Amino acid sequence: MKLLSLAGAAHLVFSAACMAAVAQDKIGGEAVLPSVTSTAVGDPVDKSYRRMVRGMDLFEEKHAMAPNAALRFKLLPRRPDTNMNAISLDIVGKTVALPVRVARDHTFTLERNQKALEEDASVIPNRKAGSMTWRTEIRTPGLPPNTRRLGDMRLECLVGLEAGLFSNVRPVFGQLANLIIGVIGYCDRVDTQYLFFADRPIFSVALVSGSRREVLSIDKLYAGASYNENLKADLPFCDCQVLVDRTYFLPLGDHSWPDDTLIEYDYMDDKDENQRNPSS
Repeated sequence: MKLLSLAGAAHLVFSAACMAAVAQDKIGGEAVLPSVTSTAVGDPVDKSYRRMVRGMDLFEEKHAMAPNAALRFKLLPRRPDTNMNAISLDIVGKTVALPVRVARDHTFTLERNQKALEEDASVIPNRKAGSMTWRTEIRTPGLPPNTRRLGDMRLECLVGLEAGLFSNVRPVFGQLANLIIGVIGYCDRVDTQYLFFADRPIFSVALVSGSRREVLSIDKLYAGASYNENLKADLPFCDCQVLVDRTYFLPLGDHSWPDDTLIEYDYMDDKDENQRNPSS
C-alpha cells in the first residue's frame, strides 16, 4: 500500500499542517554570529551553541527518563533538493572555530568549550537556512526492531525545546509558537504538537505497554494532514516539508503510558514487501 492511498488522496498528505510547525519555531534564540568558516555558505542554517549546551545540561538533569541512552543531535532535510551528503559542521565564535564530526546517519555530538560559550558561538553547517531541520536523538540501545521507547521521546521533546532546535516559519506562526512552547510543561501535555520523525515512511504507529496496545489515530500521523487540508500553502514553512510521510505526534503527557512503553512502527516498505510476498 502506498502513502497516498492510505491518506485517501494526494492533497491529504501534501497539505500537511503547519500546526506542527507552529510548535517548532526557532524560539528564544540568542543572537548568532555570521559564518566566518571557509566551508560555510551565506545565510546558513545555524543554531545557538549556548542553547544547545543548555539542552545537553537538561539531558544530564533528566537522564533518569532514558537511563541507558545517550544524547545526539540530528540533521534532517527540509527541501527536496537538500544534499545530505558530506555535511561539514563547525562551532564558530569571534575567535573560536571548532570542527564537529557528523556521522553517516547525520547525527553528531557537541564538545563543551568555555570560550565558545563566552563568545556566544553558533553551530554552523555548510547548508543554507531553510534547507535542513534539527532534532535531538535519544535512543535506548537493545530494543526490539522497529521500536523506540516513550521515555526517550519525552526527553527528546524537553531537550529539543531547551536547545532551540526549531525551524523558521511564517512570522505569525512564529509569534504563536513562542506563546505555545513558552508555556511551562508543554512537553507534558497529552495533545502536544511536538513533531517526531520516523526512520522511514510509516503506515501506522502504536504504543505498547504489557498487554495494552493502542494504535495512533490518523490525525496523529502525517503532521496532522487529515484535519489541515487547507494549509497546503504553509507546507514550505513546516520542517516536515519533504518528510510528511514519516511524521507523527505522541501523547507525551499521558502518564498512564509509562516511560518504558514501546513505540512500534509499521513501515510502508514493510507493507509493500508483504504484499509482494504474501506467504512470508
